[in-house]
Amino acid sequence: MAPYSIRVVGDPVLRQRAAEVTTIDGRLAKLAEDMLVTMYDAPGVGLAAPQVGVEKRFFVYDVGEGGRTLINPVITESDGEWTYEEGCLSVPGLSWDITRPKQVLLTGLDLDGNEVQVEADELLARCFQHEIDHLDGILLLERLDADTRRKAMRTIRDLGIGPSVLADAEPKPGGFSLP
Repeated sequence: MAPYSIRVVGDPVLRQRAAEVTTIDGRLAKLAEDMLVTMYDAPGVGLAAPQVGVEKRFFVYDVGEGGRTLINPVITESDGEWTYEEGCLSVPGLSWDITRPKQVLLTGLDLDGNEVQVEADELLARCFQHEIDHLDGILLLERLDADTRRKAMRTIRDLGIGPSVLADAEPKPGGFSLP
């Protein structure tokens, strides 16, 4: 069982900008480890601290190369454009085509406090951008055009997705896309 429940759309913590991490210690490492377990259990490829109720600027991810943690991440460069179906563990079972930069250069810290710089393309770049959005209090719903956002919000209401209903929910396999 996952150590944490993933916060879902409607939870106020998802709308707040997370504070910088000022101390990297064993407690942060344990939290990151537990977040990875939660992410894998969901299943997902990224999980930001606010999604488990922690208002700190870090996230965990794994796009097939093993779990990693990035602390106080900043995208310093981006290039290109890539439209791809994107979902979110905080909006379980739903996904939409979203256009984001295709490549990014990200800087941040690892769990040892070392500065890291990662050049990312396609899925990894999208994962970084999505998780940094969470750290800034932005849900992927805000990346939708007005008509699609209205339809998405109606679907969310119709499905009863919200903090009291789906605090421990699992996403539906494959989800579905809205027109």
